[in-house]
Amino acid sequence: MNVRISIASAPHAVYAARICELINESAKQRGTGIASRTPEYIAQKIRDGKAVIAIDVGVNEVVGFSYIETWGHGKFVANSGLIVSPDYRHIGLAYKIKKKIFNLSRQKFPQARIFGITTGLAVMKMNSSLGYVPVTFSELTADEEFWNGCKGCRNYDILQRNSYRMCLCIGMLYDPKKHQSFYQRLIDLVRRHNLRAQRLRFRWWMRNRRRKGRVENY
Repeated sequence: MNVRISIASAPHAVYAARICELINESAKQRGTGIASRTPEYIAQKIRDGKAVIAIDVGVNEVVGFSYIETWGHGKFVANSGLIVSPDYRHIGLAYKIKKKIFNLSRQKFPQARIFGITTGLAVMKMNSSLGYVPVTFSELTADEEFWNGCKGCRNYDILQRNSYRMCLCIGMLYDPKKHQSFYQRLIDLVRRHNLRAQRLRFRWWMRNRRRKGRVENY
């Protein structure tokens, strides 16, 4: 077993159909949904560099996958479709894929809030280790396109009946602002202070200009 985890690129698009099969098989096994996707959709994510793929190079077979979706004009990011082939589970592969797609999301969208909805305890534990916290659905994106993506889930009727406020899934959120380093927080503080100082100087200049104008008019 020689599994290589990498950021997906155009040559990996040939695995799109098999990835969709793995997503559908995983959804059936869990009994609750992973929203289904078409091979064309998955292939586009791969070509855009917004996916992580695990390949067993010994047999040239895809054994794991996850991809990035963006919502609310890039303010929200979701790591979706995390799957691992049944024969490759319980060896820590899911966490490695999850961590790599998380880091890719932070790299591509450093200011975005990263969120997910899941029913899997293992995914919840992985999310927690990366800094996610449980939240209500109201704290997630309000983008209708995201919630339309749940139509492929067998529990979509539950979501509809609850006006998209709750379902069997748990919402989890990573807010980068709450995980800034002390150094970054210090930089932000200095920037805010400098901006405030610039505003004060501008007001002082405007006030003196008006006073000068009144003296000249007199």
